[in-house]
Amino acid sequence: MPRRTATMLASTLVLICLLIAGVLIPVPYSEMSPGPTVNTLGEARGEPVLRISGRKSYPTDGHLNMTTVRVTSADYKMNIVEAVYGWLTHDNVVVPHDTLYPDGKTEEESSQENAEEFSQSQESAKVAALDQLGIPFTTRVVVASVVKGSPAEGTLHAGDVIRAVDGVKVVKPADVAAQVTKREPGEKVEFTIVPAKEAAAAEKAHKEATVTRKVVVTTVKSEEGDRAIVGIQAGTDHVFPFTIDIELADVGGPSAGLMFALGIVDKLTPESLTGGKFIAGTGTIDDEGKVGPIGGIQMKLVGARNAGATHFLTPAENCAAAAADTPDGLTLIKVDTIDDATASLEKLRKGDTANLPSCSKS
Repeated sequence: MPRRTATMLASTLVLICLLIAGVLIPVPYSEMSPGPTVNTLGEARGEPVLRISGRKSYPTDGHLNMTTVRVTSADYKMNIVEAVYGWLTHDNVVVPHDTLYPDGKTEEESSQENAEEFSQSQESAKVAALDQLGIPFTTRVVVASVVKGSPAEGTLHAGDVIRAVDGVKVVKPADVAAQVTKREPGEKVEFTIVPAKEAAAAEKAHKEATVTRKVVVTTVKSEEGDRAIVGIQAGTDHVFPFTIDIELADVGGPSAGLMFALGIVDKLTPESLTGGKFIAGTGTIDDEGKVGPIGGIQMKLVGARNAGATHFLTPAENCAAAAADTPDGLTLIKVDTIDDATASLEKLRKGDTANLPSCSKS
């Protein structure tokens, strides 16, 4: 066999082996890519994303689109060829698998965590929106969770409203721990509660629960020290004067909070918040209306522009990364609070675009 032919044959065989290895050998990476966007003022799968009952709402126009990121599943085994292709594709990002699924987190665990964060973001969006509009509502301290095997198990339950501890009224979760730790381990603590079932029934009727009962729990010593504990985690819950339902399947995580809050504000406001414009955005939101950063900002920008957005509400802490690679035709608007967002939308409606807070690369 001629040397030239043998060399070509050997090179071809090596290439084939490399390609086979590239397809068969898994690498510890995952991929993120632009996901779908959803107009919080519109419908998803034929159902309104936001539904308000028990209070007058108003017609809306334009778009307030929340944005998403697609990620490969926890058990997906990416190969070398896919990783290289992802690195070369501008709209996709290949990241270490542990970035998306730390500590060996399974798909089920990740989905559960995302669902919990999504639920909390909806609650905070309602709080921030009603605060923005000056609509009063009730905040209460509840049993968020009960530690299995703790003294509180079987006596206190998740959803119980805590009115007082040892006769002292509580107004925030920290008050519960403050009263319990005044006791010595082994001593009894008296909780004045509204049982979860009665609290839920009153909330559904948009009324204040009046039925209370007292329960006594014996404290034990904390594993982290000598302080007394009963084995509960206290949290906050809110009772709104009307019903706000947020329906959106197959979406998780907290990053839609800002857009949900703005959607609620728009539906409860006679004047259009968007002025008919196509606005997209992202950002977590807390009960005080503070907008927080999110992951995957570049992919959310691409998804928003592909959907037709012209302006993008960008969390302040994501501004530098977003400004470094902004799709053509998309204007970034920097937001740090829900107040910033509504003020910027007012400027857009009035055509005062020169004074919009913008993002810079530094």
